[in-house]
Amino acid sequence: MSTGTDDATANLGRRRGRRPAGEDTRGAILAAARDEFAERGFDGASIRSVARRADVDPALVRHYFRDKAELFAAGMIPEGADPAAIASGLVGDGVDGLGARLLTAVLRVWEADGGVAFRVAFAGMTAGELQAEALVGYVGREVFGQVARVLPPPDQQLRVSLVASQMVGVLMTRHVLQLEPLASMPVDAVVALVGPTLQRYLSGPLT
Repeated sequence: MSTGTDDATANLGRRRGRRPAGEDTRGAILAAARDEFAERGFDGASIRSVARRADVDPALVRHYFRDKAELFAAGMIPEGADPAAIASGLVGDGVDGLGARLLTAVLRVWEADGGVAFRVAFAGMTAGELQAEALVGYVGREVFGQVARVLPPPDQQLRVSLVASQMVGVLMTRHVLQLEPLASMPVDAVVALVGPTLQRYLSGPLT
């Protein structure tokens, strides 16, 4: 049985013949957001301009994303990737081998388009403090928050920050600095080299 809240949410997208709520709508909003931020920049884009481009009510955008900063952050994630779902699957198998699994997933997601999405996200982060905080906060909540919950206390946050710094460094070296031979090394080879370091950060001694 549907509730009044469910009916109200579903009806947000039906006003004036606009697209109804659903997973396709969320994807359309993200696609519109990517285009808006690319064309107008963070300051020039707005919830309303994204809604117009996606052909939805602005209230429906706010149903999925609490503000423009979160919408920007979600839009910077490669299209089709669900960070929370990916992280949930990775941590479900426990801490053993998590370093290699995490790095493999991150590289495959961010390199599916040859690193274009990462370079766009990196440019967005360096464009302003708010954008950087939004993207870091979003990834932190969706991914590293889940990772931290399966780690041994008391250094969970230190461990995930070390892992994050290492993975961002690998991505930057491969797709921003493009330093060889790491830039063109196959994913499996990178994971074989870096994975053990990540695993030590996750579950090994830190001193």
